[in-house]
Amino acid sequence: MTKIVQKNARNTLGLAIATIVAGGTLSTQVLAADSITEAMTDGTAYGDFRLRYENVEQDNAADDANALTIRSRLGYNTGTYEGFSTTVEFEDSRVVAGQDSYAPENAGYSIIADPETTELDQAFIKYSNGDLTIKGGRQVLTLDNHRFVGHVGWRQDRQTFDALTINYKLSKELEATYAYLGQRNRILGESADKDSKDHLLNIAFDTGLGKLTAYSYMLEEDNGTDNALDTYGLRFSGAADIDDGMKVLYTAEYAYQENESAGNTLDTEYMLIEAGLVVSGITGKLGYEVLGSDDGAVGFATPLATMHKFNGWADVFLNTPADGLTDLYASVSGKLAGGKWMLAYHDFESDEGSTDYGDEIDISYAKGFGKHYSAGIKYAAYSEGDVGVDTDKLWFWLGAKF
Repeated sequence: MTKIVQKNARNTLGLAIATIVAGGTLSTQVLAADSITEAMTDGTAYGDFRLRYENVEQDNAADDANALTIRSRLGYNTGTYEGFSTTVEFEDSRVVAGQDSYAPENAGYSIIADPETTELDQAFIKYSNGDLTIKGGRQVLTLDNHRFVGHVGWRQDRQTFDALTINYKLSKELEATYAYLGQRNRILGESADKDSKDHLLNIAFDTGLGKLTAYSYMLEEDNGTDNALDTYGLRFSGAADIDDGMKVLYTAEYAYQENESAGNTLDTEYMLIEAGLVVSGITGKLGYEVLGSDDGAVGFATPLATMHKFNGWADVFLNTPADGLTDLYASVSGKLAGGKWMLAYHDFESDEGSTDYGDEIDISYAKGFGKHYSAGIKYAAYSEGDVGVDTDKLWFWLGAKF
């Protein structure tokens, strides 16, 4: 962590020195120094806190898990000088009142993926000039709907990347994003972080009827083995008004993946079809998602995704089964008493063969209070099929942002 902070500090100092040298006169030097100092001191500090209770019950040998944790996130955004700015952010997750009856904190219990940890969450230098934005350093990165690249913000220790990202808006309708990831900072603390050599390219075009996105995500862990995971895809998502208070929603996506391991390359496919209707503030959706399989040898993988968002909140399918996974789902959501509610149902099967992977019901309600506070409750109930383990998960949380 110290090395990253020192590196960012050296980069900022280098910018200041270069500006002074280029000034040419004492008055220009003083003005530049004053401007840099003003940008550094006239920034914005912020805080984000979440206290959460989680309970997990599984029909297996593991004991029921209970965790009460608080996540604290403190950061500072500097002002801007000549298009440059800096962000530094720290994150800490702690057990509260000794409520740590869960793995990995203690063996023998069901897993709750919120270990105690303190780390540098973000530390990057940003350059913006009109339609061009460049970030270098540790940062949050999300693309599209988080299906392939996300921050896993549901967990107390969210996912970030040590990366260089470039976003360029070629026109009002067209923009491109490229990122090189040198390290994946995972949700289980620094010991789980992975060195990588990932190249991400995402090009989005607003057609007027919806956004058409083409992407190429070439992932590789930097561990001296053959482990390339290359994904190429197209996504189209949009909405259209059909009457007062009524709107149709539509999404279609296809991706092809090459999974290289131990000298072998396996091919899998991904498909998503989703339709929705908004009527008087109530949104209903029906979708079918397929994470394919290569003849039962390996399933389609999305290792950088916010996976809690997909295939049920019980997180039974964080890793796609070798036989692949199909998810036929329906959801309805709306507003109630100043908050938002959602109810969803998933029916899971294998892509190869006809294995019943069970089904799941999810329900949630969340509400904000004033400008800074929020609270919520969420419940997931997964029922096993031909394989699997009955799993119930319950969450309560309180949040505050300043």
